[in-house]
Amino acid sequence: MPSFTYDAGDHPTLWWDFECAFAAEHIARLKPTNILDIGSIRSFITGLLAYYDVTTVDVRKRDPLLANETVITSDAKRLDLPDASFDVILSMCALEHFGLGRYGDELDVDADTKAFAEMVRVLRPGGRLIFTTTLRNGEPVVAFNEQRIYNLDLIHTIAAPLTCEDERAYNRQLQRFCSPGELPLDEPVTSKSWWHIYCGCWVKS
Repeated sequence: MPSFTYDAGDHPTLWWDFECAFAAEHIARLKPTNILDIGSIRSFITGLLAYYDVTTVDVRKRDPLLANETVITSDAKRLDLPDASFDVILSMCALEHFGLGRYGDELDVDADTKAFAEMVRVLRPGGRLIFTTTLRNGEPVVAFNEQRIYNLDLIHTIAAPLTCEDERAYNRQLQRFCSPGELPLDEPVTSKSWWHIYCGCWVKS
């Protein structure tokens, strides 16, 4: 059968597994009553639905996976949701894509900061915003129309209304978590691992 494959050898190490593990660790600790997800990996959302009521936001229309999922078709920078309404907001692998048109959303160079401000608005005081995005130890860049690649200073500027509770970097070369300051300096953009992964859990006062 042409579609059959057998992958021998070591189990693959995938960076999104580490992102999901970071989010799962904090959600298990927090035990929220409700979760808002904006653009995260759908298989992770499926796992959350085993335990939580989840509201998901997607710029592309889709149907709920289960009865305890509410799906809102919306642009992330204009959420039709009330202030201070969620215990946890989750956004994995999404912030870097907003406003670049890759997924059918309108072009807006400031869409990432606008969307983050909306997440802060709908987060309850004492709630957590758990997000992951791209990271490099150098100047931030835009790989149009795929994604932005941030540096730590820019991430901290965007997240400034909140207080950092935990942050880690996933080094794609070494395939492990480290502190953001341990990432290698300015790798050339021709490298397969010229950007890494930021994982952060931030709390609203």
